[in-house]
Amino acid sequence: MPARYRVALLPILLMLGAALPAAADDIALPREAQLGPRPFYLVDKMKDGPLKQQLAQCIGPFHRSDFSIGHRGAALQFPEHSREAYLAAARMGAGVIECDVTFTKNRQLVCRHSQCDLHTTTNILTVPDLAAKCTQGFSPADPAAGRKASAKCCTSDITLAEFKRLTAKMDGFNPAATTVEEFLSGTPRWRTDLYATSGTLMTHDESIALIKSLGAKFTPELKAAEVPMPFDGDYTQEKYATQMLAAYKAAGIPASDVFAQSFSLKDIVYWVKTEPDFAKQAVFLEERYEKDGLDPNRPETWKPSMQELKASGVAILGPPIYAMLALNDKGEIVPSAYAKAAKAAGLELIGWSLERDGPLHKGGGFYHRSVKAAIDRDGDTLTVLDVLAKQVGVRAMFSDWPATTTFYANCMGMK
Repeated sequence: MPARYRVALLPILLMLGAALPAAADDIALPREAQLGPRPFYLVDKMKDGPLKQQLAQCIGPFHRSDFSIGHRGAALQFPEHSREAYLAAARMGAGVIECDVTFTKNRQLVCRHSQCDLHTTTNILTVPDLAAKCTQGFSPADPAAGRKASAKCCTSDITLAEFKRLTAKMDGFNPAATTVEEFLSGTPRWRTDLYATSGTLMTHDESIALIKSLGAKFTPELKAAEVPMPFDGDYTQEKYATQMLAAYKAAGIPASDVFAQSFSLKDIVYWVKTEPDFAKQAVFLEERYEKDGLDPNRPETWKPSMQELKASGVAILGPPIYAMLALNDKGEIVPSAYAKAAKAAGLELIGWSLERDGPLHKGGGFYHRSVKAAIDRDGDTLTVLDVLAKQVGVRAMFSDWPATTTFYANCMGMK
């Protein structure tokens, strides 16, 4: 549209409360969060009771909330860490959006959940010259030998320029595949490939620019390297950790808008010493569930202790949902001993990840395993979220579909 017409239309558009038409390179975002039908579907599927009645009366308008964190963007239906997933998260009102950060062969930072997930999250296996650079090329399944289909392609196998040649797909693979095409067709049935055509991969710098333009905050996760460190001679873990936060400084992002994450306590302690402004709200992601068999009701499995974490400089702890929940004698979902101990030690909590188990009519999976006996319907997503918010007192929640957490936060008057 010619500039003179845009100017002429300005008074009319303002009078109507409309946003100016976007230029070709602008991002069109609604003034209010657009939630779609899912949050209301979840309310319809809840057990009858006061919470359902309260949420059923919540009709908006809905606004962005920092309680709502876009986990890998909006990974329930969009390829994770793609531009499209970040835009979807912002439009659903996520006040904070995540970029999992890893590095390429030439030490450039990009957004991927794992350093070595390109074979399941991108089309790399269909690009012959790049597939040839994978740590492990495609190997077909061999039922007679009991061998599943496999491949291993890492960001550290390719340069940034080569990374940018790829497109994003929904995470998944077919272990019974005998061809690359079959291998790539592994999206879980309860997700969708509808929005997975030519997803746009993001560098870390691009994610910062995009999320800034969307008016949201940032939660970058420093992913564990899957190659020996130092990498390529002198690229140490410390340089990697410093490089990630330096990007926010270079972009003029205040530390108060950044929730840096890591599953390594060493990374958090390093930031406490070298980047105290960022460390004030850095998130130590709970790693003990994997290596120590974390039991939310057995303090001997919480090593270091909550008090020791606090003393080391940890301000925010990020556990999986199951670690914060338990069942009481009546079979009701309540805060776990783990959650109570964390709060008693002065640690804030951010939980992960809502909407990641798929349909809950069979009790959910990993994320709900401590309360599985109390879950039998999709609507229990909101029941669990209510306990986490009101009884556990989480500061925010990661969600694969941020409309759900945005809806709840608005209905409960949370920021």
